[in-house]
Amino acid sequence: MRALLICTYDLGRQPFGLASPAAWLRRAGVEVDCVDTSRDALLDERIAAADLVAFYLPMHTATRLAGPLIDRVRAVNPGAEIAAYGLYAPLNEGWLRERGVAHVMDAEAEGELVDVVGRVKSHIPKPKLQDPQPKAESPKPRRLAFIQPDRSGLPALSRYALLQMPEGTRKVVGSTDATRGCKHLCRHCPIVPVYHGTFRAVPVDIVLDDIRAQVDAGAEHISFGDPDFFNGPTHARRIVERLHARFPSLTYDVTIKIEHLLAHATLLPLLRDTGCLFVTSAVESVDDDVLVTLLKGHTRDDFERAVGVCRQVGLTLAPTFVPFTPWTTLDRYLDLLATIERLDLISEVAPIQLAIRLLVTAESALLELQEIRDLVRPFDPASLTWPWRHADERVDALQQQVMALVSAGAHLRRDQVFDAIAALVREQAGVRDEPGTRARTNPRAVPYMSEPWYCCAEPMNAEL
Repeated sequence: MRALLICTYDLGRQPFGLASPAAWLRRAGVEVDCVDTSRDALLDERIAAADLVAFYLPMHTATRLAGPLIDRVRAVNPGAEIAAYGLYAPLNEGWLRERGVAHVMDAEAEGELVDVVGRVKSHIPKPKLQDPQPKAESPKPRRLAFIQPDRSGLPALSRYALLQMPEGTRKVVGSTDATRGCKHLCRHCPIVPVYHGTFRAVPVDIVLDDIRAQVDAGAEHISFGDPDFFNGPTHARRIVERLHARFPSLTYDVTIKIEHLLAHATLLPLLRDTGCLFVTSAVESVDDDVLVTLLKGHTRDDFERAVGVCRQVGLTLAPTFVPFTPWTTLDRYLDLLATIERLDLISEVAPIQLAIRLLVTAESALLELQEIRDLVRPFDPASLTWPWRHADERVDALQQQVMALVSAGAHLRRDQVFDAIAALVREQAGVRDEPGTRARTNPRAVPYMSEPWYCCAEPMNAEL
C-alpha cells in the first residue's frame, strides 16, 4: 500500500501537514511518499505508483494551486483514491468533489487517512461522488492522540524560507505547531468555520521531539505556526521553558493576538529570555469600525499600547494588515501609513502587508454580514472566492498599483518600498508630499523571514 501526500504551498515552510499524517500512515504500515510542489516537481511516476493521493490544503493559495494537480492525478492514475485535508478542504468540499476528490477531511485528518487506507486494503468500493449536503455548521474536528511528525523524505530545511538577521546573516528555519485551532472567532479567518472557537494543545514532549528532529536536521530557528501562541498561556510557558533548557542557542518566533499581548504582558519577558526574536500579530486595521466588523477583539489604541509593551520588553512586534477592504478609503489608507510611520514600524512591516485585499472565501463568516452579502457577486470556482468590487474604483486601482510596487521592489529595503507606496497614495488622494518633515534617518534592522506571506488573506486580487 502506497500513499502520496502532496502540498502545493505552506508559507515557505517545510509542511507540518505532510510530516504529521506521514507519521500516522507509516505507523500503520503504509509506504509514504511526500512531495512539496513549491520546491520539487511532481513526477508522473510518483502519481502512478500511489494507491492513495492526498492533498494538504492549509490555505487559499494552496487550494487553488492544487486544482490542476488533482486533474492530473485523475488522468495519470484513474484508479487511485484521492483525498484532500486541511483548513481549506471542508470549506471547498463541493469544488473538490466536482474534481473527483472522494475523501474531504478537515485539519485533524491523520486518523481519517489511516481509515481510508484500511478501506482501500479491504477492497471496499470507492464512495459515490456527490455534492455535500447543506449544513448549518460543520462538525468540530475530532480529537487526536498526537504523535511525533515524521519529516523524512521532505525537502531539506535549507531549501525553505530563511530568517534574515539584522547583522546580515541568515538562519535555517524549522517550524512546528504547539496548538491547533483557535478559541477566537475573527470573521475573516479560515480557522473559524472549521474549529468554531476551539483549540487543542499538542503535548509538550511531542512538540519538543519534533523540534529536536529539526535541530538535528540543521534548524537554527523555529517558527511556531499556531494561530495564537497564547491561546493556552500555561501551555506556551511550558513549551518555551523546556525549549530553552534543551536548546539554549535556538531562537524562535510566535504569533499572538494584540489582546493577548496585553492580557499576558507578564509573559513577554519570558519569551525574550528564552530566545523569541519577534512576535507576529494580525492587527489587520487601525480603523476601530473595521476592527469591530472583523471581530478582532482589539482597538487601535490597544495596538499602539501593544507596540509600546513589546518595545519596553525588547521584543520586535511584526504587525500584519488587510488594508484593502470594502470599508477602505484613500484617507483611511493614508492614515494606516501615517500610523505605521508614527509608531516607527516601517522596518517591521513587510511591504506585502500593505497590498493585501480581503478575501471572502467559501463558508467565510464574513457572509454573516448583510452588507457583504449585498456586495459580493456569485461564487467564482476559478478564484474560490465570492468576488467583490469596491464602491470607489480608485481603491481597487490603488490596490493593484501597490501590489505592483511591492513586486517591483523585492530587491529594495522596506523603507524604500514604503516611501514609494506613500508617494503613490498621496498623489492619488491629492495630498501634497512635504519631504523633510519626517525625522526618520537610517531604517532599524529587525529579523524577518525571507518569504513574508500571511495566511488569512491573499496578496492578489484574482477578480479584477
